[in-house]
Amino acid sequence: MSARLLSRRALAGAGLLLPVGLLAACSDPTPAADAAGAGSEASDGGGATAGGIDTSGTQELIRSTVDESVAALLPPEIAESGVLRVGIGSESFAPLSFLADDNTTYIGSEVDTARLVADTLGLDLELVLTSWDNWPLKLEAGDFDVVHFNVGVTAERLEKFDFASYRAAYVSFLVTKGSELRLDDADSISGRIIAVGAATTQERILIDWNAELEAAGKEPAELKNYSTSADTLLALGSGRVDASFGPYPTQTFIAARRDDVELQGRVEEGWPDTTLIAATFDRGSGLAEPYAAALNALIADGTYAQVLERWQITDEALTESRVHTKEKP
Repeated sequence: MSARLLSRRALAGAGLLLPVGLLAACSDPTPAADAAGAGSEASDGGGATAGGIDTSGTQELIRSTVDESVAALLPPEIAESGVLRVGIGSESFAPLSFLADDNTTYIGSEVDTARLVADTLGLDLELVLTSWDNWPLKLEAGDFDVVHFNVGVTAERLEKFDFASYRAAYVSFLVTKGSELRLDDADSISGRIIAVGAATTQERILIDWNAELEAAGKEPAELKNYSTSADTLLALGSGRVDASFGPYPTQTFIAARRDDVELQGRVEEGWPDTTLIAATFDRGSGLAEPYAAALNALIADGTYAQVLERWQITDEALTESRVHTKEKP
């Protein structure tokens, strides 16, 4: 029998499966500096309930129950394994996925959503840490079954991956409090220095805006990449950049918990079109269909809404999940 077909219960009985809180030790561990930044960022602003969000590691979990009709749609190898292996970001990415105040437990909307889907499919949840740079290769290599990493559906990604959508997708600017900037389009970033994640849809938007500016004979923005959110905030606070451009939920979370920054603009992440955030699968894995069905069951029973309310991202709620493939984007 292959390793993929060993059940989670069998592994646990053999002492081979680590608790979720210890997974950093067995896959892409967070660098020490980033781990420290993630911990301080998670508790920045006043403890477990700062900003109205509980960031403790002991928060009550939102759970669902198995839906046998949906579980029956699973590919046999995953159903027999009894495990849903979910890739999440090892970097602090609050409120989507990040270390709780105990610096041990991973929490966030991505984790909660994945857990609910696992419940609905009758599977045990196993979190596997990865980085933004590595998740595509690791997904294709079979290191996990699905990625929950705020991944937007794009034409380029549809060449290699299938998707099951679960949130709308917006991006926003973070600037120092009281800034006279008004950032929300191409003209507004002309001549500015903007921090943005490398190889992200946010970076693609800024590159496209720069092309518009240059075509109009205007000065483009200078784009800066930083490896962690802590480094980005330090650059913003020291004036090395004028703004950071990132996912709306994470920018909102930071702005709500700090008194030195504020949010500006809300742009469609798929600009000039729209896109959706989606669970991401290796192309042809057969998992997108049951996953979307599970998400729709969670939308119907209200637990999906509970997750978005907990993490204050109801602005990105969907009324339906659907499968996105190269043939049916």
